[in-house]
Amino acid sequence: MADPNATGMIQKKRTTRLQKLRTVERIGGRWSSAFINYLAGECRLADNTVAAYRRDIRRFHQWLGKRSITRLTINDLSDYVGWLHTRGLAPSSIARHIVAVRMYFRYLQLEGILKDNLAELLGSQKLWQRIPKILSPGMISRFLETPGPTDTYQYRDRALLELLYATGCRASELSYLRLRDVHLDERYCKCHGKGDKQRLVPLGRQACLAVQTYLARERSALAARAPSPPSWLLLSRRGRRLRREAIWELVKKYSTRAELPESISPHTLRHSFATHLLAGGADLRQVQEMLGHASIATTQIYTHVDPTHLKKVHAAYHPRA
Repeated sequence: MADPNATGMIQKKRTTRLQKLRTVERIGGRWSSAFINYLAGECRLADNTVAAYRRDIRRFHQWLGKRSITRLTINDLSDYVGWLHTRGLAPSSIARHIVAVRMYFRYLQLEGILKDNLAELLGSQKLWQRIPKILSPGMISRFLETPGPTDTYQYRDRALLELLYATGCRASELSYLRLRDVHLDERYCKCHGKGDKQRLVPLGRQACLAVQTYLARERSALAARAPSPPSWLLLSRRGRRLRREAIWELVKKYSTRAELPESISPHTLRHSFATHLLAGGADLRQVQEMLGHASIATTQIYTHVDPTHLKKVHAAYHPRA
């Protein structure tokens, strides 16, 4: 016959462990939510960036499980990085996860939850390990000419593709591009980037022509379907803002039709924009400004994509070139 006292002790231990687990989950959820609010409210990061960090921290807590965040060691955090690799993530995604955990630990340190920020000791992926894929000028031309009479909104779609390559804007930046921020006569537009930072980007003749055609032939009809006059440049079939997801779908649609690689995305056009500018002799600082990069180190990855830029710089400035 079982000892009632022993049974009671086992049940008590189980109850205590369950209470501790619930406490850890509650604290983890509370602090992760507070951290996300901190990023959005005090750091004023862009919505897409906050959403990405939210996913990263959620994945971190998935790995953390029952463990206490206050008892983690640098070996544990190294195991976390190894765990990320097993999830099949791209190097750029792993690098962002590490940055997210660093910021999270820094926040917990400021709040007095952690004494030391061990995440600062984690190494991140090097920029040269994230060399982006690009399209050749010939592939770009074929891609931009893909929208045709069989497409419902061929002029809008052509303007969209032209703008992606002409400006190097992110999909989210084009999605939120307002009509009043596009100056076709002066051939430039004003973009709102990450952290609501504004920058002026020149527009080429082909992009201006595509936008003018879209404005003359399609936008008015699309705008008439909206409940109120829309301020966005690119509109959906209901007259609303063309969402970032819709932009991705359109790029995929036309890249498939143009028989381009399946990996093509709006960011591929951004990469191609920067690489082609550098290959043509543009200054790295100027490309940095047009891309809206906070650090020139981010822009430098494009010099690895096309080494002809470095060769031109060497030939132009080295005394024994």
